[in-house]
Amino acid sequence: MIQNKDVALKTAESLLQIKAIKLQPENPFTWASGWKSPIYCDNRLTLSFPKIRSELKIEFAKQIQELYGKPDYIAGVATGAIAIGVLIAEYMNVPFIYVRDKAKGHGRQNQIEGFLKPGSNVVVIEDLISTGGSSLKAVDVLQEVGAKVLGMMAIFTYDFPVAQENFDKANIRLNTLSDYHHLLEQASHQGTISNESVAMLKEWRKNPSVWGR
Repeated sequence: MIQNKDVALKTAESLLQIKAIKLQPENPFTWASGWKSPIYCDNRLTLSFPKIRSELKIEFAKQIQELYGKPDYIAGVATGAIAIGVLIAEYMNVPFIYVRDKAKGHGRQNQIEGFLKPGSNVVVIEDLISTGGSSLKAVDVLQEVGAKVLGMMAIFTYDFPVAQENFDKANIRLNTLSDYHHLLEQASHQGTISNESVAMLKEWRKNPSVWGR
């Protein structure tokens, strides 16, 4: 869910500007899943641009405050959301923790890194949402140790219907700074892609697992 259209377009503009998002409908990428995709997103690139990462941090904090008030903790999903999560937590002056995809195989074998008081209110931060599966696993881990997950915030989502279904099933609210719809609107407006490419990109989102085969 998008809270602010202007922010969604501005975020999309920034991601396109630094090539955190690349659009190549005529020369598609291959994801790790094997899917052919006309889009590739690496939001970790935002960390290398101080002005953009600061804008993202401030907007995240603003929207979290509007949606949930001040949480007890900010939790980042490893590894992509650790850095932006720390920035948000520092800005909001709240503790930070992060959740691994699986427990460490040595030492204390932690899956949650940092001190978490059971019963605390937590907002989870992600950098990117595709199907939502790995993101919601982090939510499960937090809930299993007694945290109250207020919701999840992410920089960008491909806005696949399956992702919304997964979040609805988990009863977890998802808000993002930008999404696929606003990305295409911004890319078309600034002339990054042609009308024909917009049509192709819209078609991909309908059935990404078989597109391009």
